Amino acid sequence: MDDLQRVDDWLAALLANLEPAARNRMMRQLAQELRRSQQQNIRLQRNPDGTAFEARRVTARSKKGRIKRQMFAKLRTTKYLKTAATADSASVQFDGKVQRIARVHHYGLRDRVRRNGPEARYPARRLLGVNDEVETITRDTLLRWLTE
Repeated sequence: MDDLQRVDDWLAALLANLEPAARNRMMRQLAQELRRSQQQNIRLQRNPDGTAFEARRVTARSKKGRIKRQMFAKLRTTKYLKTAATADSASVQFDGKVQRIARVHHYGLRDRVRRNGPEARYPARRLLGVNDEVETITRDTLLRWLTE
């Protein structure tokens, strides 16, 4: 634990040596790389822990043949998946009205299929999250900026 605290203090001291504008650029770059990672997870239809999304439910009304569009194809675009960065933080979040849709699917909540339509319980499909890849991206970005 002491070693971890020393490394944390060491990193904080190195980051404090960077100018605020440089830290802001670093955090913006980190947020963009994290967004790419999250977009790829959504495109591959897998949770942050590497497990596959629960498959769509087959109903009697569903069309025969394959489904032609992937789940969350529009949600993963940069129009809806936004980055935010300051000198002290970087984040990836859904924007505007799609936040509600993303929250319903992320946590597996109940929602209406359409306005005035039937309610359905959606299975939990984790759209955003932290995994080993995210930690590696964060560490590599920090080290790249600190060694420049």
